[in-house]
Amino acid sequence: MTTPRLEDPVDVGGFTLRNRLYRAPLLECAGNGADAPEILASELAPAAKAGAGLVCQGATIVRETGGCAAPGMTRVADPAFVEALQTVTDRVHAHGSAIAIQLEHGGLRSMETWHAEYRRKHPALRQLAVSRPPRLLRLLDALGFLDYDAHVLTTEEVYDLAADFGRSASMAVDAGYDVIHIAGANMGIVHQFLSPFYNRRDDEFADGVRFLEVVADEIRAQAGDVPLMTKVPAETAAPPGLRPHLTEDDAVDICRRLADYGYDALVPVSGSVFWDASIVRGSFPARAWRDERYREGYADAFGGPIRARLVELGSRIEAAWYDFDPAWNASLCRRVREEVSVPVFCEGGIRERGEIDNLLGDACDAVGMARPFYAEPELPARLLGPGVSSDTRVVCESCNNCAVPQVTGVSGVCQTPAVLRRAGTHRKEGSYTRPTEIGARDDDDPVG
Repeated sequence: MTTPRLEDPVDVGGFTLRNRLYRAPLLECAGNGADAPEILASELAPAAKAGAGLVCQGATIVRETGGCAAPGMTRVADPAFVEALQTVTDRVHAHGSAIAIQLEHGGLRSMETWHAEYRRKHPALRQLAVSRPPRLLRLLDALGFLDYDAHVLTTEEVYDLAADFGRSASMAVDAGYDVIHIAGANMGIVHQFLSPFYNRRDDEFADGVRFLEVVADEIRAQAGDVPLMTKVPAETAAPPGLRPHLTEDDAVDICRRLADYGYDALVPVSGSVFWDASIVRGSFPARAWRDERYREGYADAFGGPIRARLVELGSRIEAAWYDFDPAWNASLCRRVREEVSVPVFCEGGIRERGEIDNLLGDACDAVGMARPFYAEPELPARLLGPGVSSDTRVVCESCNNCAVPQVTGVSGVCQTPAVLRRAGTHRKEGSYTRPTEIGARDDDDPVG
């Protein structure tokens, strides 16, 4: 069997992506204002014009209130607003790419848990929970670092939440989105259903996969036969001694079940039970923590300057614990790919064209990147093409200076001057210029 190349198309649920490179979900911080569709289009269209096969819009919340894990997240619950998002899908389609929307609810990870100023302004909001918060999180609540007033979902309410995923998917498909991507990891509520660390239910949803099955049923009933994909977590990076958690074997079994149930693509990821540095890995973001522009925002988010300093210390410890590991999800993806017949997508720490070529046909069927797009929105133009050298590498240094300021509500952009200078050099050299694809227009969203 011929090893696929990055430029080769790939079929996802009967829908053909023009190649195997995708922009993985990121926080666009577009919100729900009148300018949100234009913000999203300006964030996503450059990747499409530069040649990405699939562009994923980052986590969007399926309910009108609650559930946002970070400031500025977009909600897809109001029909008039979602209809306006056709501006986004039209701009991506104009350049020959497909677009996915990632549907999410934060559950115990929501801002009503951790963001002090947000809690102050929304005192009536309660977190949605799969079960009573785990003992360790209750301890952090008692110490004042988190604030839990969780509402544990009844069986009927779980079905209602799944129906909201279906409703949002239906509206998104009507607005032109090609693929529905369920946010199944990073401590969102889907992850909380899957994880034995969170899920101690005694109804049918004690089996967390059941929630993803009901979500799939709702999406098929309300949105039709749209390609459906999800992240699937292993919690192998959980702190030592923290039990119970999802093993790699558990994640492989979940993937096998979801593929059998009708999910069209899977994104296996290795992380922790928490929303911590295991998600991004890399260096301690010292520049971002020192930046005076964000000091007040950090204090608002974490409950004052002293607590912000304590969170910074925790960030330093996490960065030391979770070293950057190139393609850190590859081994899990490889195991899953041996067990399922649907495409396996791999992301996490992939930074070089030669690395991509080694992964395709072995660990995965498509490769995604996320943070590198903050520095190079037009990155695919440098990675795609028969003449691209195997040592062609992204300019991103995995320093995480882009991530921390987002707790203050700022957009996700590269914050590291040396990285931006390298991107600027590529721009001056024309590295982001790409011939117009057949069938694509070249009259908007200039690249470079």
